[in-house]
Amino acid sequence: MAQATQRLRTRSAWLALLLLLALAAAAWGWWQLAPASGTPSQARARATPQAAPVHTAIVETKSFPVILNGLGTVQATNTVTVRSRVDGQIERVAFDEGQMVNEGQLLVQIDPAPFQTALDQAIAKHGQDEASLTNAKQDLQRTSILSKQGNATQQLLDQRTAQVAGLTAQVQADQAAIASAKVQLDYTTIKSPLNGRAGFRLVDAGNIVHANDQNGILTITQLQPITVIFTAPEQDLPAIAEALKSGALQVTAFSSDGHKRLADGTLKLIDNQVDVASGTIKLKAIFDNKNGALWPGLSVSTRLLIKTIKNVVVVPDSAVQRGPNGLFAYVVTADGKAQLRDLKVDRIEDGQALVEDGLAAGDRIVTSGHYRVQAGGPVEIVDGQGRQTADKRADDKVD
Repeated sequence: MAQATQRLRTRSAWLALLLLLALAAAAWGWWQLAPASGTPSQARARATPQAAPVHTAIVETKSFPVILNGLGTVQATNTVTVRSRVDGQIERVAFDEGQMVNEGQLLVQIDPAPFQTALDQAIAKHGQDEASLTNAKQDLQRTSILSKQGNATQQLLDQRTAQVAGLTAQVQADQAAIASAKVQLDYTTIKSPLNGRAGFRLVDAGNIVHANDQNGILTITQLQPITVIFTAPEQDLPAIAEALKSGALQVTAFSSDGHKRLADGTLKLIDNQVDVASGTIKLKAIFDNKNGALWPGLSVSTRLLIKTIKNVVVVPDSAVQRGPNGLFAYVVTADGKAQLRDLKVDRIEDGQALVEDGLAAGDRIVTSGHYRVQAGGPVEIVDGQGRQTADKRADDKVD
């Protein structure tokens, strides 16, 4: 009985094993036949390489600007700290902080009363000495006549002559004192020495100022025109100097991040020596700054236009790719295939690349979507409004 039971169990195990093997074979057969299923368009898409969607541009022949980029700092053309040249009390402040002031404009009025009094005294002294001189000249004239008649001694004549000379010198000194008093009186009216912007007021009305005060009353900076000091690598110095022989060079100032254009100017000065520590040369550009965008101390990025090369092959720098063999670009052929072209690029400036060899005017080049492009593979040109895949295009053609 036990042997019959054992044979039954063995037969059941073999049947279960055969059933599992049959199920596995059926699953394998279904998996092998699955790729043949699906829509006809999906089958065709799997049978042919998928076209890579790309953006393109046409190679052009045009002018290419050679530009040197740098960093600089804005400096005021002139900066003046206005100080008092006499001692006195401030009677009136005639400017507002931050105001644009003109040359000769009243800024501060110092109490003129003491200086007017000194001037009046000098004028009075001059009048007194003038009267004395007139009297001395008359005495000299009379003494001269009497001396010729023998009625006056030579000594008296010499004394009268010396007296006239002394009073003449005194009158001249009085005239100098009057001029000095007028200058001191004029100094009580402080005027702007240049056109510029007033800074903070450092002294208020009612305070006493002195000629030897170091802080001053205010600072005025000239903003129009204004200058920018920037640097260039020493290896670019010969090109800059050679370009200057043909005329002034254009310099454009941008914000420190290089995104916002602030002002256009011209190169004014090349420094007389190279900084051996940094290997750079200092340059100074001047800007009219009519829009007031440049302020002293502002950090800016600069672009110095050295020259413009005409009639050369220029492409967007996004089309230039770097591979194991150097620079290259993909050219879209007439049959919609991507052709790899090795390039020789002279320089890249402002998003444009100057190509010396490898491309010709009229070639259509890939500017974006390179990661999906294969040399010799199909490409699909798309516009900026959206991308259309090869599968979707194939589906649109079904039925």
